[in-house]
Amino acid sequence: MIWNETFECMSREEMRRCQNARLSDMIERVYHTVPFYRQKMQKLNLSPEDIRTTQDLVKLPFTSKNDLRDNYPFGLFATPMSEIVRVHASSGTTGKPTTVGYTRHDLQIWSEVVARCFAMCGINRHDIVHIAYGYGLFTGGLGAHYGAEKMGCTVIPISGGNTRRQLQIMSDFGATVLACTPSYALHLADAMSEHGYSLKDLKLRIGVFGAEPWTDNMRHEIEAKLGIQAHDIYGLSEIMGPGVANDCDFKNGLHIHEDHFFPEIVHPKTGEPLPEGSEGELVFTTITKEGIPLIRYNTRDLSTLNYEPCPCGRTLVRMKKITGRSDDMLIIRGVNLFPSQIEHVLLELKETSPHYLLIVDRENNLDTLELKVEVDRSYFTDRISELQALSKRIQHALNSNLGLNIKVTLVEPKTLERSEGKAKRVIDRRKM
Repeated sequence: MIWNETFECMSREEMRRCQNARLSDMIERVYHTVPFYRQKMQKLNLSPEDIRTTQDLVKLPFTSKNDLRDNYPFGLFATPMSEIVRVHASSGTTGKPTTVGYTRHDLQIWSEVVARCFAMCGINRHDIVHIAYGYGLFTGGLGAHYGAEKMGCTVIPISGGNTRRQLQIMSDFGATVLACTPSYALHLADAMSEHGYSLKDLKLRIGVFGAEPWTDNMRHEIEAKLGIQAHDIYGLSEIMGPGVANDCDFKNGLHIHEDHFFPEIVHPKTGEPLPEGSEGELVFTTITKEGIPLIRYNTRDLSTLNYEPCPCGRTLVRMKKITGRSDDMLIIRGVNLFPSQIEHVLLELKETSPHYLLIVDRENNLDTLELKVEVDRSYFTDRISELQALSKRIQHALNSNLGLNIKVTLVEPKTLERSEGKAKRVIDRRKM
């Protein structure tokens, strides 16, 4: 099923012409409406006439999350507030929240790109979509909501929290699609038996999960426990919200809606553009957004780009599933580590659940890393010798895969705190 064949199946030459025209218009508009960008360009002796094609973007500096915070709340808006019909903001856990604004046209585009994403998953107007992303300033809930309505689906806007009620509503209302974070999907799956539900009580067939990095092993875990096809949706509030990209039935990368969001991959240290297939930081330029257009916004998400046409028929570039962020990377005794690498190893083991917590500390000037992980209920035992043997097996697997000696602490099922939003995987106690 193709939602917008005109743009999703364009030839590469047609797409580049479309991107160049839209980019040129956006640069002209931003230069005259956003002082921040005008000053940046003037310092480099650049005018809008110097940025006419996507190849010219390398002349311009990156935009960062700090730039949004420094211009808080509305300093990067390109339209007057009378044209802004909605405002969203990030959580602000590391400082001031990043604020984004949408014109009516922006909301129409947002609804369409999310609808395209849902179409990639096989969702149609006969589906009942249970949205357990948070509503409010977070873009997840409302982004998925309006995209599902654009598809003509029946929407259940339940938001997050109250797991028992989530399961009851999913069962009673006959939800066929679940949209939430992957960690919360696993939490719902694990909680079913506790609240008296089983797969026969649910009609779910598709899951659309995002807002946090997750591995293919975690995808398989969710699919097995919920009896669904699990799809990855990607987005971030600075660029639009959910709907920037999504995987199709072939699950070999996420199609980026590049007629609205132009992607680049750059070197994490030098910022230089990297050739196709190289892993680096994902950078986006919004070429149609009116409220807060961003030029070369560095997401810090690590990915690669693949321009080969997909067997599904779409020619949209595909980004590799996000495995982590360059600024989320832990450096433990000189070894670079992402939490998703730990998750990958754990999901290879049947005896543990996907619920874990990494505790980083520093003792005698040396970094230490402890992994707390729940033992799967079916393998839990009160025999100390068996638990010790399992702990050693996990330590060996981690050391073999990651080259790190990690202290492993096994805990009983359901003892680690569950998250209804983004899962908290790391506690870093070091004084950096």
